Amino acid sequence: MVNWSPGRIVLVVVTLLAAGALVGGCGLGVPDDGCTKRDECPAGEAPAGGRPTRIAIDHNEFEAKHIGHTADGRQFFLTTPFDPGTDGADDGGEFVALYLFDRDGRFLEAKIDAFGSREQMDSAAAEAMYDTRLKDLGKVTFDRIEIEPFAVERFGTTFGLIVHEPDEDGTWWVTAEPGDYMAFSEPWDLGEYDT
Repeated sequence: MVNWSPGRIVLVVVTLLAAGALVGGCGLGVPDDGCTKRDECPAGEAPAGGRPTRIAIDHNEFEAKHIGHTADGRQFFLTTPFDPGTDGADDGGEFVALYLFDRDGRFLEAKIDAFGSREQMDSAAAEAMYDTRLKDLGKVTFDRIEIEPFAVERFGTTFGLIVHEPDEDGTWWVTAEPGDYMAFSEPWDLGEYDT
């Protein structure tokens, strides 16, 4: 059985009503404004084809526990990505990552600390760094963020919210990497993700 939140139900109903109006000829057409590249699109809108320019992440008590806004209006995402490693080739790695964005959701910087593999890592040191990164932000508000996908290379690994071209069913994805521990798909402003 699928567990539908009230927000998702409303979104589905509104989407179905809008689609019915367009098909029935009663709705307004979608203008062709030439928005085909990210930098040509208004903030928060996706270019033709579904590629996201911004994604929303709602605050929760799980992977999005420490997201929100700093006192100066920047947006932040504090998280613990991980590299699961490969069969015997390497042991992977555990990380603490703080991603910072401006008020409009544009990526500013990443502060990433490595703690070795799960078997080797010093859990107390990782927790202390996580707490330090959170404390260094100063006064924060934990709430919804709307940020652009991004990628940075550190420790020979790609970190960020990585956009994946459509698969065979035409679905675009954005995943939190490394570890693929959060996966977002349209609608990009929903704020929810799969794990």
